Amino acid sequence: MAIDAGPGYQVPNAARIRAEAPIPTAAIGVITSAAQAEHVLRTAQADMVLLARALLRDPYWPLHAAAELGQPVAWPPQYETRAGAALT
Repeated sequence: MAIDAGPGYQVPNAARIRAEAPIPTAAIGVITSAAQAEHVLRTAQADMVLLARALLRDPYWPLHAAAELGQPVAWPPQYETRAGAALT
């Protein structure tokens, strides 16, 4: 059986489990952008989004996602002098 591993390919499975079982559900499967992750959460397809390769490729993914979504990020004081460099 071939699996089409495109963006968000496991999200429908998470949505079905969430709809049919009274348990928190996580979505996985080629979720790479902040907008995509936000869509999964806002449309209640899952209770949380798990990232794997996206974080391996970019350990600052959460900071980039916050910037993409226009959310301010509070940096620990010891990082404030270099905080902007992480987002460039």
